[in-house]
Amino acid sequence: MDPSLADLACEAAAQFADEVDRDARFPIESLDQLRAARLLGAMVPRELGGLGFSLTQVCLIVERLARACSSTAMVFAMHQIQVACLVNHQRTGALDVLLKQIAAEQLLVASATTERAVSGSVRTSVCCVTRTGEDGGHLGEGSVELVKEASIISYARAADAILVTARRALNAAPTDQVLVAIVKHDYSLEATNQWDTLGFRGTESAGFVLRATAPAEYVFDDPFADISRRTMLPVSHLVWASLWVGLAAEAVSRARRLLRQEARKQPGVTPAMALGVGDLVNRLQELRSLAYDAAHDYERAVEQWHGEPTNSSDSPLRVDSLGFSIRMNGLKLAGSKAVVELITDAIEVCGMPAYQASGPYSLGRLLRDAHGARVMINNNRLAAANAAWLLVSKEE
Repeated sequence: MDPSLADLACEAAAQFADEVDRDARFPIESLDQLRAARLLGAMVPRELGGLGFSLTQVCLIVERLARACSSTAMVFAMHQIQVACLVNHQRTGALDVLLKQIAAEQLLVASATTERAVSGSVRTSVCCVTRTGEDGGHLGEGSVELVKEASIISYARAADAILVTARRALNAAPTDQVLVAIVKHDYSLEATNQWDTLGFRGTESAGFVLRATAPAEYVFDDPFADISRRTMLPVSHLVWASLWVGLAAEAVSRARRLLRQEARKQPGVTPAMALGVGDLVNRLQELRSLAYDAAHDYERAVEQWHGEPTNSSDSPLRVDSLGFSIRMNGLKLAGSKAVVELITDAIEVCGMPAYQASGPYSLGRLLRDAHGARVMINNNRLAAANAAWLLVSKEE
């Protein structure tokens, strides 16, 4: 990967980050630069017109963007989660065409997986897919309709397409879900609340009533349970972990710059804050290793899933195993706590310059954004899932 591809996007993200945060507005300037660099098609295979980047390469871009503007990084990360679902689970020609369109036209893809009626549970739906057109037969005949009262759809108004979860049919169980790709001209949005939060303010993650009609071939063949377990949840945790690394890295960078400034005041004397900065550097390295070791393991597990040889004699956990799901949930639980603790401690190490609301060493925005890590797919829900899975998993 050529790092310069993301340079202009990072510069635009940094330039407008404070304004995006203050006004809680979508970071259009940095998204324009990401489009110009063709990075919205980063994970689309080359044969479909994309850049063919690996997940690790995408994570590195997310990390860089997070250092400049976490809202930009979150939008980019969530878009790549949806692209990964399309790449790993598209089985119809129409979804193949959609991937080509994402790469060619640099479409931005959002996700609607939560519902107000089920308190944001991703793996439960009240809304259902209903088929129109021909009666009976395969779901692929005719078109489908759905109405979803989503508690959150991040950057919905800026998106060009949305992947939506719904029950397979009117008589299906709440957990018998499918994933549906809906492009902009096929849906309408009615806002139900406003987005005014502590952090990630530029993602514009408001609630909406989404009404859609789409070709039935835009319904994924794979059950959403498989898509969630194999792709959506692990990729979410991995790109988010790289975002937490970016926030932590920027906090450590500002602490190191302040340390050098303090050192220049008394040449030859080590400032008192040096020991604390050294500890922050070590913890950043640990967080980065946690995130990218997991990304490497996921890539190996996906290779095994697709029947490709891995680069190691060690057999990775299967991507659809309980053990792997526990590992990915554990990454999110550990990383989301570590980033808040690291930035909080950086404020203590740096003192008032970091505690200021603005200025070159201010860590306020970074800390507010970091607190969002625990509530996006709530940590309590993940911890409860891991506890239940540990009781039945036979993997050591």
